[in-house]
Amino acid sequence: MPNTTPDSPVRGIALMIAFCAFGPFIDMFAKLTSDAMPVGEIALARFGVQGSLLFVVAMAMGVLHRPGRGEMLLHLARGGVLLIATMLIVAAFKVMPLADTLAIFFVMPMIVTLMGAVFLGEPVGWRRIAASIVGFGGALLVIQPSFGEFGLTALLPLAAAVFFATYLILTRRMGRGVNQITLQAYTGLAAVALIVPILAIGPTIGWQPIVPIIPQGMDWVWLLGVGISAVVAHMLLSYAFALANISILAPLQYLEIVSATVLGYLVFNDLPNALTFLGIAIIVSSGIYIIVRERNLARTIARAARVLAV
Repeated sequence: MPNTTPDSPVRGIALMIAFCAFGPFIDMFAKLTSDAMPVGEIALARFGVQGSLLFVVAMAMGVLHRPGRGEMLLHLARGGVLLIATMLIVAAFKVMPLADTLAIFFVMPMIVTLMGAVFLGEPVGWRRIAASIVGFGGALLVIQPSFGEFGLTALLPLAAAVFFATYLILTRRMGRGVNQITLQAYTGLAAVALIVPILAIGPTIGWQPIVPIIPQGMDWVWLLGVGISAVVAHMLLSYAFALANISILAPLQYLEIVSATVLGYLVFNDLPNALTFLGIAIIVSSGIYIIVRERNLARTIARAARVLAV
């Protein structure tokens, strides 16, 4: 992580926009690969490349450390829930358009808000609860036509959002003492440590999503693309948060739905219908409201603390 403080918001915003533009390439490569490759193997490629490359980067930057037992268990827990979230979202990509899948998945900030209140004791007012409910309503607008077309698969992005929200809650529990690149490296390696034994017993169980096969032709390119795009996206994100405050950057994450819609149309000729666009608009509006409300509340608390300190 660069030795910078959050005092370069313009560069941070630029990197965040780059992340939002590049992030859906992970999903694009996963969708291209999912027609031929099992979900578990795609996850292995994603976390294998991420873990190994970022481990080398962290070592080169001198920010790598040996985690203790407690931290290692947290890495395994984070890697486990993130692995499940990844496999669920990739399974959805097999049949659903990129934009529809990500739109449903982006109820995740609202789930984090509610889980933070339940598990971390974070204060949540009625306005944020109401915004979360409205956001879920927007997700239902996307899920409803998708459910009619894709069946229970339409619920996979929602389940992925729950597991990813759990991953973020666990990350908050770790605090800010661990360098972000090191954190992502250990997360990737923990996920690899969990998925490899599952793939090893896959042929015995006979469940197709975890039965590994030898990639053929362009499958190698798509799998490598999943891993490399994940590394690039997370590097952009890490540097963005090193240069600007999260309160500035968080609302920009919804640009990822826009870039996913464009990419889905250009590569897969998928274009959401009017009801899906309405649902996306509601989800984005609710999410941005929650983020802005959180930022304003933090500013109010900070001002009150300064007044009391005088």
